[in-house]
Amino acid sequence: MGFPDERDTSTESTPRRSRRARDTAEPSGTRNPFEPVAASSSRRAKDKDKAPAAAEPAAEPVARSRTWSPYDEGKRSRGPLWATLGGLAVLGVFVAGLVVMFKSGDSQQAQTEAARRTSAPLPSAPPGKYSYASDRKTDPDPLTVKELFATKKVTVAGRSYTMTTTSKVKKCADGATGGKIQKALKSGKCTQIIRATFRDKAGKVMGTVGVANLTSTKAATKVRSVGSKTDYVKPLAGKDSLTKSLGTGSGGTQIWMYGHYAVMIWFQNKDGSKPDKKGQKKLFQAVDDITKATVFKALDARTLTGHSGA
Repeated sequence: MGFPDERDTSTESTPRRSRRARDTAEPSGTRNPFEPVAASSSRRAKDKDKAPAAAEPAAEPVARSRTWSPYDEGKRSRGPLWATLGGLAVLGVFVAGLVVMFKSGDSQQAQTEAARRTSAPLPSAPPGKYSYASDRKTDPDPLTVKELFATKKVTVAGRSYTMTTTSKVKKCADGATGGKIQKALKSGKCTQIIRATFRDKAGKVMGTVGVANLTSTKAATKVRSVGSKTDYVKPLAGKDSLTKSLGTGSGGTQIWMYGHYAVMIWFQNKDGSKPDKKGQKKLFQAVDDITKATVFKALDARTLTGHSGA
């Protein structure tokens, strides 16, 4: 098969007619393959009427073979087209079903997550100033030396201090001096006391900071209330030449409550002499610098999380 064959199919044996005969011959039933079918008959009629007066010779009739051409305008079977359209329609329905199924799944999952959030909301932080750290139930992790006293050197506004020794005891009576405070620690179910001893760079001030772990804010408040010149944290002597004499002579004591913890201090001059007003100010400056940079920083983190950050 191919495009219409326009070659002349006449043979040499066919007698050649005169020019007049050819001029008067009726045009062949063949047509130009690029000319509309309807136009052929009307053109044939016009050519027949004008044949006698034609000034130019008519084209020689040419016999053509009938073959298929992509330019033919005849009717064609639409079976493949309908099959294709039907397949596309089925595919469209299938895809639409998948979309609906996936959307339904997403909606169901979203509803499940919403129900889960509604039925099991995230726990909120305990109320109050000390939040998680207000009670051992919400702050259950034991204290550690590293958590409270993370570095050996403490520097605040150019003032420098060195930690010389640490201690951790589970028998809280071993970390405190005085019958009243020991009784309060026991009734408050104290589980540990962690202590550390510091000295300033000049070697003129030294002291011990201790933290007692109690069951509740109420128990820590009780320990604070019994603090006095006779009931305080036991000074922890170091091994260096200065702090090895810690605890001898006169010193200043203090106890603070922080949630279910009791923060206790003992600070003194290097020679144990009673400090004057200027000396007292220097001692309390050292206490403030050291406790803010160590124990209170660690306990602040406990109020937010309720567990050890170390």
